[in-house]
Amino acid sequence: MKLKHIVLKWVRRFRTMVRYRLLVLTSVPIIITLLALIALTMYWTVTYTWQSALMNVRADLAVAHHSLELLQKEQRMRLMSLSSSYDFQTLLRTDEAKLSDWVSTQTSNYELDFVVLHPASALGEFSKVNRRLLLKGKEQTFFQVLDGQALENLNPNLPANAEIPLVKERESESRGLISRSLIPIFNEKNQLQWIVDGGILLNNSTLLVDRIRDLVYAADTLPAGSIGTVTLFMDDLRVSTNVPLDSEARFGRAIGTRVSDEVKQQVLIAGENWVGRAFVYDDWYVSSYEPLHDHDGNVIGMLYTGYLEWPLLKTFLTNIIELGLGIVIVLLLSGAIVYRGARDLFRPIERIYNVVKAVQSGLDRRIGSLELFKNHELQILGQQFDSMLDQLHQRNEDIKKASLELEDKVQIRTRSLHEKTEELEQHIKLLNQAKIKLVASEKLAALGELTAGIAHEINNPTAVILGNVELLQLELGDDTQRVKEELDAIHEQIDRIRNITRSLLQYSRQGGVQDEITWHHVNLIVEESLTLVRSGTKSYDVKVEAQLDAKCCIEANRHQLLQVLINLQMNGVHAMDDKGLLKVKTEDWIDQSGKVLGAVVRVTDHGCGISKENLKRIFNPFFTTRRSGTGLGLSVSQGIISEIGGEIEVQSELGKGSTFSIYLREKATLNNDLMLDVEAY
Repeated sequence: MKLKHIVLKWVRRFRTMVRYRLLVLTSVPIIITLLALIALTMYWTVTYTWQSALMNVRADLAVAHHSLELLQKEQRMRLMSLSSSYDFQTLLRTDEAKLSDWVSTQTSNYELDFVVLHPASALGEFSKVNRRLLLKGKEQTFFQVLDGQALENLNPNLPANAEIPLVKERESESRGLISRSLIPIFNEKNQLQWIVDGGILLNNSTLLVDRIRDLVYAADTLPAGSIGTVTLFMDDLRVSTNVPLDSEARFGRAIGTRVSDEVKQQVLIAGENWVGRAFVYDDWYVSSYEPLHDHDGNVIGMLYTGYLEWPLLKTFLTNIIELGLGIVIVLLLSGAIVYRGARDLFRPIERIYNVVKAVQSGLDRRIGSLELFKNHELQILGQQFDSMLDQLHQRNEDIKKASLELEDKVQIRTRSLHEKTEELEQHIKLLNQAKIKLVASEKLAALGELTAGIAHEINNPTAVILGNVELLQLELGDDTQRVKEELDAIHEQIDRIRNITRSLLQYSRQGGVQDEITWHHVNLIVEESLTLVRSGTKSYDVKVEAQLDAKCCIEANRHQLLQVLINLQMNGVHAMDDKGLLKVKTEDWIDQSGKVLGAVVRVTDHGCGISKENLKRIFNPFFTTRRSGTGLGLSVSQGIISEIGGEIEVQSELGKGSTFSIYLREKATLNNDLMLDVEAY
């Protein structure tokens, strides 16, 4: 907690005190410059060091290549010494039968792994390139990979010496990489007579790679702690190397391990040299590889030179750390000098700053004497600042006095304005109420006039129909029994027409429908509505499907409920363009607690559906989307259902159909504010 307080204190100082800001302003350019120098130095150092390392490893590879060529030349010279020796020439002239056996015994004398004397008749055993050079009388030395049988033909001991166990693969390699020389021997007639064949086995040839390493990496040519390594590959397999199995402990040889896939792809497959950073068995080395070719020019192996990367990096990092420490020391010294000079220079400025902060906090402070020379710029600035503070103090007093007077006047005006505002809001509220009532009255008057005219126009033909039916009954007399059912149906429908017209007349008034409300089973009324709808839609391609599961009874006006059901069903038929499936379903209305509240009637069509915008308006009077519709059906139906405490809900999806649900209570609750509710909706 104490450390945090100290840190916050110094942060506040750096943010507020000029001397620390000056220290930052003078130190930041120095730091940026030094960092840029460090970056450039590191870039140049890394680039130069790495390029130098790559050039060195290329040179190492060139030395190893020439060393290998010298060793091959030395091998060829030994064979030529053998062929020109006194014993060889004596046997060649006196006893050729013993010459071949004698040659095979000279292997160790000439430090070779095999020496074989082939007659000229064996020329076909060699490749085309070898045959052409031998016939021309040219010596040749080349690398070659031979299998176990070919090695045994050269020297029975070679297969055992060539075998290499493969590390981590539980197998062994029986082929051998050899450096082979061929010397042609001609007779007096200048005809090929003998072929001297000799060479060395490169598998497990540790003395050879150590000899090359000593030539490439002389003493004190590598960074401290580094090791130089040379490797001969047969394909991608290390057959002779001084790369240790553990680079840290420096023991063993990594014979029988394989090269990385990246190097294999570039050197063995593409036939190109590789120079760069490579992972050699267990550590990173600065490495170079070149392909080894056989007498036909095919890549059969690789020559590698390299040394450990970490000692080089360690030396480089040590130099960077030393450079960084020097730069830090320079920064500290320069910062101390700048801070010392800024402290004496900015004490007067900090005093002025503290006075300014005190004045901002509401304190009455002055700068006074800064203990500087009389004509010093900061001393003059302090005196002028004190004079400005005195003038500011006097003006603040005048402003306070004027503000008090202004505040009293504003309070008086604000109080008066507030009273006027409240009065205006009350008048606006009364005006809006009057406007709403006026609009409602106008709508009711128009609706009453329309419904009265419609009812009058319907009642007149209905009266004529009723009079003619009664006249028919009088004229027919006893014959009326034959058409009694049809006449009763006519009377029943005439009564229904009268009930509808009476409902329209009553709907146009605010008193609501006052017909008799009785106890009914909802399924019976639904069945009656279905009978009428089926009769009226016989000419249509409409199928009506009913599922009447309601068990309870409800209180309702039978004629009005029948009117609502027929209206909803016919709306569904028209929505389907007079063809399709119309579903009517009844069920008990049960709340969440399981209590039966009444019955639910659902009318589902598979028609065009209703858009979201029209769903909010379908129960408004005179709203319709049909050319032949009046827009009163749903509005009247909602008024009838709402009057007895029920509800009508609609669910619709555009293009798929609609479902109207009528919720009827078991006990009707009369609602005398029907028209007001409809208009408000």
